[in-house]
Amino acid sequence: MSIKPKLAKLWIAAALLPGAGMVQADAVSVAVAANFSVPMKKISTEFEKTSGHKVALSFGSTGKFYAQVKAGAPFEVLLAADDETPGKMEQEGLAVKDSRFTYAIGKLALWSAKEAVVDSNGDILKRGDFEHLAVANPRLAPYGAAGVQALQALGVYDAIAPKLVQGENIAQTYQFIATGNALLGFVALSQVIGEDGKAKSGSAWIVPQKYYTPIRQDAVLLDKGRDKTAAVELLKFLKTPYAARIIQSYGYGLPK
Repeated sequence: MSIKPKLAKLWIAAALLPGAGMVQADAVSVAVAANFSVPMKKISTEFEKTSGHKVALSFGSTGKFYAQVKAGAPFEVLLAADDETPGKMEQEGLAVKDSRFTYAIGKLALWSAKEAVVDSNGDILKRGDFEHLAVANPRLAPYGAAGVQALQALGVYDAIAPKLVQGENIAQTYQFIATGNALLGFVALSQVIGEDGKAKSGSAWIVPQKYYTPIRQDAVLLDKGRDKTAAVELLKFLKTPYAARIIQSYGYGLPK
């Protein structure tokens, strides 16, 4: 059946009206824990393609993001490196109550950019034959706190403490090691693993879970994103099988 020209014009005009047949494109501002930067870039790219929404990503330490949101920063979604901060933000009214969920379970790695430096059991920590060991600020970065816990659990913290160099966040800590300013240090496994599940370069030891508190990374809808379609849809997308495959490919665990 053909559509008459006049009716066709009216149909096209109606189809172009806001909200006609599709959700209007929206934008979302997301604060992302530095350890999750690479997988989140991939996830957000696919989200933009499939949803039409735009995503603005900012990377940094969870502790700093908390302070910024409290000071009025316009973030609408937080992907934290822990579960405590999102919970605290819900309690303080900075985030939408009961919106948080665990999107990834982080794993800690001891890494050196040089081959054959870090052994498969992490015994280099007991030998202590290095000048500097990099760790993210444990007050701001959960992976930094996990690194300190591991040193304490191994009984070597007091001996190594004078050799510690602190990064502001896990991304800066990685740079300290990659540039040789520190021979080795604690980073997120996701930073040194390729999608094939193997270390990109250098040498690494995946720190056993028994040496640190599980790093449950929670996402939460912040108060400024309460009525933003893109913010709500992005959090839903993080729970899809596509996002789960990306998350696992970078060495993260998933909640049961």
